[in-house]
Amino acid sequence: MAPLRHMSFRLLVAGQLVSNFGDAIYSVALPWYVLAHHRGTLLLGTVLAAYGVPRTALLVVGGHASDRYRPWTVMLGANVARGVAVAAFAVTAATGLARGSVLIIIAVVLGAGEGLFIPASSAIVPVLLPRDELQAGNALSFGTTQLSQLAGPALGGVLVAVIGSASGFAIDAATFVVSALTLIGIRRDAPRPVPTPEHSDHPEDVRAAASVRGLLAREPILRLILVSDAVLNLGTAGMGRVALPALARGPLHLGAGGYGVLAAAMGAGLLLGTISGSGLPPARRPLLIASLVLLPTAPLIAAIPYAGGWISAAIILMLAFVLVAIGNLLMVTGLQQWAPPQLLGRVTGLLMLASIGMLPVSVLLAGVLIGLTGPAAYFPLDAATVLVAATIQLSSPTWRRFDPGWR
Repeated sequence: MAPLRHMSFRLLVAGQLVSNFGDAIYSVALPWYVLAHHRGTLLLGTVLAAYGVPRTALLVVGGHASDRYRPWTVMLGANVARGVAVAAFAVTAATGLARGSVLIIIAVVLGAGEGLFIPASSAIVPVLLPRDELQAGNALSFGTTQLSQLAGPALGGVLVAVIGSASGFAIDAATFVVSALTLIGIRRDAPRPVPTPEHSDHPEDVRAAASVRGLLAREPILRLILVSDAVLNLGTAGMGRVALPALARGPLHLGAGGYGVLAAAMGAGLLLGTISGSGLPPARRPLLIASLVLLPTAPLIAAIPYAGGWISAAIILMLAFVLVAIGNLLMVTGLQQWAPPQLLGRVTGLLMLASIGMLPVSVLLAGVLIGLTGPAAYFPLDAATVLVAATIQLSSPTWRRFDPGWR
């Protein structure tokens, strides 16, 4: 693919791929270690919350730091901090010193590092690639994450079973070293000047250059993106994390292996959609097309509990998430092309807050509703949030006419 012609982007993709596989190993090693050595789901939930809260809280901070200090600088610092934390985890787990308080402190450091890293990892792509290669570059970047999510947990399960959780943590720490080395090697292929308020051919740049607050106040398209993305993720995160395993365990009568197949179907759909989207020509109206692609996912999601078996449910899940991946790719690429370069990190941080930041609310809501109605009823509710989000988007002329080409 064309983006891989650029050495800096090749280094970025290689580092992300290695680090993401390490994260997937960690995602298996952590719950296995906590449940095996501390025998408490309460501690596991506390550790996960200690990770999730600072991650969400620092997304906007990470975006601001990315704009101020350059994305790869923030990514490097975050990876060093996370690598040290996981290495400490490996040592304490191997020596039997990993008490609950130690696990919580390490989780806080990891979550904070992730919150700083995420917006920078998205904001760096437009810096390393020409505009006409941005969509394909995003597809490669997303694809490395999705590939690791699809294959990583299986690899992590085998490694943890063979060499133990402490060794799994050590491998994850080593992947952060590899990622840090690739980031050190990254240089801008062709630095592009950033318009300033005093020297700009576009009056929009003058308005936007001041602050993200000014951009939010003056640009309705950014408010639409944030609101509709928050509505969409209010249902979807709970569907994947709570409703789907509850459906597998309850009405579908599947074991852990069957649930793993359903989760893998989601990952496969995201990966196939990203690959398919990478070959699409740049869209003149990316947000309009993204909304139209999103609409068919509503009936697909609603139909999952009534598909007649786990095979049909897995096929429907895969189809739905193929469309989700294509729509997400179009929207992110359009936003990157539109946002003022000097505010890209902060805009990305806001977008991540509207999506990732909804996860705690969504899973809590899903847990309450599923406890009252059962898992099957949650899927039509999730489909309704998709329809509401798409309606908010398509009812706006600003959304339908959005064209990032003016920059």
